[in-house]
Amino acid sequence: MFLFRWIRRTVTLLLLVALIAPGYAVSKVWRAANNPIVRSADVIVVLGAAQLDGRPGDALEARLIEAKRIYALGLSPLIITVGAGAPGDRTTEAASGKAWLRSKGIVSKNIIAIPEGRDTLGSTKAYVSAMKKRMVSDVIIVTDPFHCQRAMVMANDQGVVSTCSPVQTGPNVISQSGYKYLLREAGAYLVYVTVGRRGIQVSDHLPGSDILTKVGL
Repeated sequence: MFLFRWIRRTVTLLLLVALIAPGYAVSKVWRAANNPIVRSADVIVVLGAAQLDGRPGDALEARLIEAKRIYALGLSPLIITVGAGAPGDRTTEAASGKAWLRSKGIVSKNIIAIPEGRDTLGSTKAYVSAMKKRMVSDVIIVTDPFHCQRAMVMANDQGVVSTCSPVQTGPNVISQSGYKYLLREAGAYLVYVTVGRRGIQVSDHLPGSDILTKVGL
């Protein structure tokens, strides 16, 4: 009888966790997307997304537009673009981002391109390493709204202080990207905080995550 009660309580607890955890993740992702904190920082980081032979794709261009906007507000003196190239590419996400920013009048010395990272964690480790070499620790991350929470948590886990300035235009703003993107990003966030932090390698591209793949997350 005691064993039966213990099994029943354990199953009930597991079911509660299974029900509560996804709702918690969705709530965290939604709040981060809808309540950005505006403040100055040492650097602005533009997370990579697809580029087409040196021309930023729509998602990356939207991030660059937002980075240029907050740079013009004087929130940071330095922009870091980050992201490697896909197999066969002649350039990288980071390089195409820097070229775009230079074409909009931002001087080259105020832009650092880091051509590393094919997923969020890899990109985060790459730019945090560069920040630590410069002895700075405060970053504004520019990415899609629903990507903000996971990007900030990963940055904080690497030892820097982060906030997120989500894009205001482009294909992945909240009004356009839809709830599939929200649910998939919430799932990716939940996987990271439960197993990714333990050193288990987890791809950003969860099964069926077509939207995440398309925007280069």
